Amino acid sequence: MDLLRGCISVVAVWAVCMNAYGQRTIELPEVTTNGVRPMSDIGVQRTVLDSLALKENVALSIADVLAYNSSLFVKNYGRATQSTVAFRGTSPAHTTVTWNGMNINTPMLGMTDFSLIPAYFIDEASLLHGTSSVNLSGGGLGGAVQLATRPKDEDGWGLQYVQGIGSFSTFDEFLRVNYGKGGWHTSTRVVYSSSPNDYKYRNRDKKENIYDDDHNIVGQYHPWERNRSGAYKDLHLLQEVYYTTGKGDDAGLKLWYLDSNRELPMLTTDYGDDSEFENRQRERTFRGVLSWQHRRRGYKIEADGGYAYTRMAYDYRRDSGNGVLAVMTRSRSRSHTIYGNVAADMYVGRKWVISASVKAHQYFVRSEDANPFEGVGGNQIFGYDKGRVELTGAVSAKWRPTERIGLSAVLREEMVGREFSPVIPALFLDYTLVPRYNVVLKASGSRNYRYPTLNDMYFVPGGNPRLTHESGWTYDAGVQFAVGKSGRYALSGSATWFSSYIDDWILWLPTTKGFFSPRNVKSVHAYGVEVKADMTMALGRGWHAGVDGSYSWTPSINKGDKYSPADNSQGKQLPYVPRVSASVNARLTWKNWTLHYKWLHYSQRYTMTDNSASLTGTLPPYYMNNVSLEKLFEWRRLDLSVKVAVNNLFNEEYLSVLSRPMPGTNFEIFFSVTPKL
Repeated sequence: MDLLRGCISVVAVWAVCMNAYGQRTIELPEVTTNGVRPMSDIGVQRTVLDSLALKENVALSIADVLAYNSSLFVKNYGRATQSTVAFRGTSPAHTTVTWNGMNINTPMLGMTDFSLIPAYFIDEASLLHGTSSVNLSGGGLGGAVQLATRPKDEDGWGLQYVQGIGSFSTFDEFLRVNYGKGGWHTSTRVVYSSSPNDYKYRNRDKKENIYDDDHNIVGQYHPWERNRSGAYKDLHLLQEVYYTTGKGDDAGLKLWYLDSNRELPMLTTDYGDDSEFENRQRERTFRGVLSWQHRRRGYKIEADGGYAYTRMAYDYRRDSGNGVLAVMTRSRSRSHTIYGNVAADMYVGRKWVISASVKAHQYFVRSEDANPFEGVGGNQIFGYDKGRVELTGAVSAKWRPTERIGLSAVLREEMVGREFSPVIPALFLDYTLVPRYNVVLKASGSRNYRYPTLNDMYFVPGGNPRLTHESGWTYDAGVQFAVGKSGRYALSGSATWFSSYIDDWILWLPTTKGFFSPRNVKSVHAYGVEVKADMTMALGRGWHAGVDGSYSWTPSINKGDKYSPADNSQGKQLPYVPRVSASVNARLTWKNWTLHYKWLHYSQRYTMTDNSASLTGTLPPYYMNNVSLEKLFEWRRLDLSVKVAVNNLFNEEYLSVLSRPMPGTNFEIFFSVTPKL
C-alpha cells in the first residue's frame, strides 16, 4: 500500500506538468557551448542547490532542504530536534560542513546539527560527493557540505518581513534589512521560531487493552498520544558587511548568533507524565568570519579568519517521589574555535591552474558532567579540558590540454594534534564526449583519513585515547549532460557509480564496566549509484513548469572481523543507512501563482548491526508528500506574498529514528511583505 501510494504521488506530479503542457512536442535542438567549463570543476561530483530550493519555504532548516533536493540521507530525531546528514552510506561524522569557509563540525562529536541552520540564512549551498571533498579538506570520507552567505546586488534600502503561522501553535518570524551604496553592502537578518510542538501520533510501541463488562480482555489497540516535552524557542541573528572596490578586491564580515532553548521529547516507550521531569538542552553559539579576496588577471589570493564559540547545557531532572524535581544529569560544555586560511590560484595561460592553500583550526574544549548523587562523590565533576590544532595544506594542478579533456591532481597533508597524516592524493579526469549535448564523462579517486573526535578520545567515562584514525579509498565515475533552448526549456542530468573502502571505522560499544567506549572495529564497503535530473519548461501564456529529482542506491556493508563471539554484523547493512533514497520536486507557475510539490522516500533501515528483523530492529520505509500554493500581489509601494503549505499530505505514520515519532498532516501559512523602498 505504501509503495502504491508513493508511485501514485510521483505519477501525479508528472500528470500535472504534462496536463499543463498539453500535447505539444519538444524536439531536441542543437546546443552550442559558448564557453569553457570552469577549471575548478574538472572531474568534480558537485551538487549545487539553486535559490528556489533554498528559499522555497523560509521556515525550513537546511536539513529539510537537503532531504528534498539531494541524494543525502537526513537522519531526523523528530520535529525541531537534531538532524544530521550522511553521504553514500557513511556516518554523519564523515561529512565535513563549512560555513563561509570555516569548519562548523563540533570538535566534540565531529558532526553538525542541521536543524539549527535556517535556510533563510544561506544564500549558496553545494555538496561535494566522495573524492571531490578532498578539494576542500581532509576528513570528509563521505563528502562535504559548503554553506555561504552573499551580499545583495542592488543599491538602496531593502526590507522583507515574513510571518509564519503553523499547526501545533508554531510561529516563525523572519526579518531582513539591507542597504547598499557604491561598494558597500550591509544586511541584517533575524529568525525567531517557537512552538509547544505537541503534535499527535499513534504510539505503536504501546498497547491498550479493551475489556468487556466482565473485565475480560477482548482486544487491544495502539493509543493516540501527544508529543510530550517537545517545546522549543530558537533565535538567530546574522549581520553581514561587504565592501568591493570594483577593481578586484572584496572584503566581507559575517557574524552569526544563535540562542536555542529546546526540550527533548519523550520516547514512545516512556511512561508517566511530562510534568514529572524536565529534559532540556540549551545552546548559545557565535560564529564570525572576516574574509578578503584580491583578484587580478592571472592570479587570485584570498585570506579568511574566524572565531566560533559554543556553550551547551543539558539538564535532566525527575520527580523523586516527593513532588520535587531532583537533578539526575547536569552537563555543560564550552568550545572555542580559531580559524585561519590563506589560498592562492595562479592561471598559467589558458590551460593550467596551480593552486595552494593552508588552513588551520585551533580548538579548545571543556566538557563537564556533575555527579548529583550524594554519597557517591557529591558534587564531583567528571569531564575533560583539552585543546587541539588541525592544520591542513594542499597543492593542486589543473590542466586542460584541449577543450574536451581536463585533468586535475591534488596533494593534501594534514596535522591533527601532533600527528601527521600520510599524504592524501586525489586524481580527477573529465572528457567531453558529445559537445553538442554537453555530455561529459567524469572519474576520480582518492585516499582520505579522519581522526577521532575529542569525545572519542577523552569523554568520561569511556574515552579511548589509543584510537587510530579511520582511513579509506574512494572511487567514482559518471556521466552528465545538459541540453536546452533559451527561453523554452532546459534539461540536465547525471549518473554516478561510486565505491568506498573505509578501515578502522570507530564504533562505540558496551563494556563490562557498564558504559560504552569507542574502538576501531569495522571495515566498511559502501558502494552504489547516484542519479540526478532537472528539467524546466516555458509552456506559453505565462505558464512555466519544472521537475527535478534524485535517486541513490547505497549498500553499506560491514566487512570487518568479529569483535566478539556474539557479533553477527559481518556482511550486514550498517544501521540507519537506507539502501534506497529518492526525492522529486515539481513546480508549476502561472503569472503570480506558484504550485510546488515535494516527494521523499527512504527505504527500510535497520537499527541493529546484525540487521535483526525483530519488532525494534527495523524501521519501515516511508513516502513523504508536501504541497504548497503561493500567490504574489504586486502594488506600487509593496509586494505581498501569501503562501499555504501542507506537510505530510497523506498523513503518513513514520519514524526516522527508533522511538522518535514524527507529526502527521500539518499546515503552515506565510505572509511576506516587501516594501518598495
